[in-house]
Amino acid sequence: MLSNPPASHAIRLKLLTMLHEEMTRLNNEVKKSVDASKEALTLSDSELIAQALDEEFQFARGSPAIYQNLIKSRIMVLRKMKLTIWEEERIKKIAERLPKATPKGPSSPKPIITDMTPAEEIAFVSRLAAQQDGLNKHGYVTTMPSETELETARKGVESAQGWEQCDRCTTRFQVFPGRREEDGALTSGGTCTYHWAKPRRPETVKGENRSRDLKYACCDETVGTSTGCTKADSHVFKTSDPKRLALIMPFETTPVSNRNDTPGAVCFDCEMGYSTLGMELIRLTATAWPDGEEVLDVLVRPLGEVLDLNSRFSGVWPEDYANAVPYSRASQQEKLAADDKTPRLQIVESPLKARELLFELFRLETPLIGHALENDLNAARILHPTIVDTALLFPHHRGLPLRFGLKMLMKKHLGRDIQMGGDKGHDSKEDARAAGDLVRLRVGEMWRKMRAEGWTKRGGEFFPPVPNPPAGRGEVRW
Repeated sequence: MLSNPPASHAIRLKLLTMLHEEMTRLNNEVKKSVDASKEALTLSDSELIAQALDEEFQFARGSPAIYQNLIKSRIMVLRKMKLTIWEEERIKKIAERLPKATPKGPSSPKPIITDMTPAEEIAFVSRLAAQQDGLNKHGYVTTMPSETELETARKGVESAQGWEQCDRCTTRFQVFPGRREEDGALTSGGTCTYHWAKPRRPETVKGENRSRDLKYACCDETVGTSTGCTKADSHVFKTSDPKRLALIMPFETTPVSNRNDTPGAVCFDCEMGYSTLGMELIRLTATAWPDGEEVLDVLVRPLGEVLDLNSRFSGVWPEDYANAVPYSRASQQEKLAADDKTPRLQIVESPLKARELLFELFRLETPLIGHALENDLNAARILHPTIVDTALLFPHHRGLPLRFGLKMLMKKHLGRDIQMGGDKGHDSKEDARAAGDLVRLRVGEMWRKMRAEGWTKRGGEFFPPVPNPPAGRGEVRW
C-alpha cells in the first residue's frame, strides 16, 4: 500500500487493465508459435497478472507527477511492440531470475607467459611505472602538504567541533575522539541506516523508450524509495583531503636505503575500517613480485577508537583482533614456514609501526605494485615515486576517475575468480597477488610487442633495435 497514491483507484485500475490486456495479447501470440523452444517464454494467467501488477506498482512508487505519462507510454510501447521484441524482453526477465553471471573472460584460467626469467621481469617492470605528473588530480598524494596548508586544515577541524557527514547515509553527526565525558559516547546521531552497494541502472529493454530507474545492487530497491536496507550502530566518516590525513598521521617519503636483501618489486594491499579519526588502516599485506611470496601480513590497531571494521569489504572481523598475536620477526618467520592454512594474524600497535615494517621491504627505486594504489598509499601515508597501478595499466575506456575493479580485471584478462567471499569480505593477500599477476600479464604483452619491433635482451638488460648501417660501413655489433 502506497502512502501517497499517484492517482485515484479508478484511474489506476483502468491503466492496469490496459497494461494487462497488451501483455496478454503478446503472450497469446507467443503461444501460437510452432517453435517448441518458445514455450518457456509464455506466461500463465497468474504470472501475467503478477507482471502487470509489478510494473504498475513500479510506476506508482515513483514520482506521482509523471505516473500517468510513464504507464501510458509503456502501454503504447506494448501496443506497437513486435513479437520478437516481446520475446527478447521475456528472455531478459527470465535471465534476471537466474544466478548472476560473472564477467566475461577466458573459459579457463589463462596462463601468464612473459618469456623472461624472474630477474628479467624485475628489470623490466619499471617501464610500467606511472608518470607522477597529474596523478594528484586523481587522489594520489605526490608532494608533502606544507606547514601553511596543515595549519589551515587544523583550524578547519577545530572550527568544525567534530561535526562530520556520514560516509554511508550522508547524515550530519558529531564524533567524539576519546569519548564524550558525560556518557562515554563516540558519536551522536544514533544508528545508521544505509545501502551498502552503489546504485546502478538496469539495462533498457529494446523497444522501451524510457530510461530505467537507478536501483541499489544490494537490495534491488529503487533510488529514492528506501532509506536503506542495512543498519549499523554508528555513523562513520572518511576524509581524502591530504592535509587532514597528514594531521592524523604525517606522510613520509620512502627512505633511502642501501639494503640489497629486499625483493626486486613489492605488491601491497591495505584494508581500511572506520574510527573516530576517519577511515584508517587495519590490515597491511605485502608480497614479493613476481613469485607472490608473502613477506608481510599484519593487523593494525588504528589511532582512533574503532567505529566499524567495515568487515563486509575489509574482511577483518572483531574475532581477528581477539585472536591476533603481537608481531615479532620470529613469529613472522614461523608463520611463513608453517603449513597452517588459517594461521592467526599478527598485530602491530599502530599504522606507524606497520609503515615502518613495510619500509624495510623496499627502497626508493623499488616498484610498488597494487590496484588503485592511491587508497593504499594514503592509508599508510606513503609517498613513493615508482608505482605500478593496475587501475592505470588497464584503464577505463572513459578515462579517470572511472576505473575497472580488480575482480572484473582478473576475470576478463586471466579467467580467474577472486573476492568470492561474499559477506566475509576481501582478502588483502589475494588482492595483492592478483594485482601482481595482472602486471606480469602486461609485462609479457609489452615485451612481445617490443621484441617484434626488434628489441633484444641479454644479461638482464634490454636493447633497442639496431639501425641499419650506412652502405659500405659494415655491420654494427653490440
